[in-house]
Amino acid sequence: MYARIARFEGLDASRIDETVAAMKQQMDAMRRGETPEGIPEEAVAALREDVVRVLDLIDRSTGTGAGIVFTDTEDGMKRVDAALNAMTPGEGGGRRTSVEIYEVTLDESF
Repeated sequence: MYARIARFEGLDASRIDETVAAMKQQMDAMRRGETPEGIPEEAVAALREDVVRVLDLIDRSTGTGAGIVFTDTEDGMKRVDAALNAMTPGEGGGRRTSVEIYEVTLDESF
């Protein structure tokens, strides 16, 4: 499994809930086989085929956050990384400050 961690700064704290709701709607549309407005078809295809989990982490007090996307394979991560790099955060979504990709070597739940 692979994880892509994108870090963000400058998030508009007053719009975080709205932004998260829009992201959920986009993911629901992709699950139904639809292409959400504003997301290129090729990006939707990569995300739909390769992403197995998404986490969104926010620190409202500092306006920072991180998005973590998981894929099962390295090739899938390469496709997802290219698709996400072609996209920019929406209004209130701050600016992406870094992107890192890791192999997941341990994933345990308690």
